[in-house]
Amino acid sequence: MVFDVGECLVDESREYGAWADWLGVPRHTFHAMFGAVIAQGRDYRDVFQEFRPGFDLYTEREKRATTGQPETFGEEDLYTDVRPALARLRDDGLWLGIAGNQTVRAGRILRELFASDVDLIGTSDDWGASKPDPEFFKRVAEAVPFDVSEILYVGDRCDNDIRPAREAGMHTALVHRGPWATIQWTSVEATELPTFRVESLLELPVQVGRFNDSAR
Repeated sequence: MVFDVGECLVDESREYGAWADWLGVPRHTFHAMFGAVIAQGRDYRDVFQEFRPGFDLYTEREKRATTGQPETFGEEDLYTDVRPALARLRDDGLWLGIAGNQTVRAGRILRELFASDVDLIGTSDDWGASKPDPEFFKRVAEAVPFDVSEILYVGDRCDNDIRPAREAGMHTALVHRGPWATIQWTSVEATELPTFRVESLLELPVQVGRFNDSAR
């Protein structure tokens, strides 16, 4: 089982609030534009362009770091079901991984938070491939010591997580939280593509257990 990061394990509210502050935009305005861009099916990075045309996310992220405002998240930003869900899945004997579109810095934070909880931590910066590129999911499949058909990828987005993971031959679980899942939840893709649809990661141990039992 491999988990996405943002809005799957990590509540990104603090980080996006920091970006609104960096842009000098009221947070509610930034969040409203964020939702509009997602609803239109556009890349979330377009949000920044709406407020500052020509905005380069990588450059601005480095500027933030040099001013003592680097991207960051910690234990307090994890969704409350993350720790107990991982513990139950581990107790059930499942192989666990984390892989998402994250920077090198975020990868270091993830390793500090989850080093003893999972078997794999991979990021787009580590692999030189970002979701939804098939190469990203190829790298996931290469890193997991099981057949691709035995992998369950857990995420919050149909476009970045569920669809490309399924196309790569994986099973998928869509978790209902964060802006993407909230907006996409009633779409055809969200209702028809995932192997599982869950409100909480705590539902996964039971659902996966039943699925595995039925497959035996």
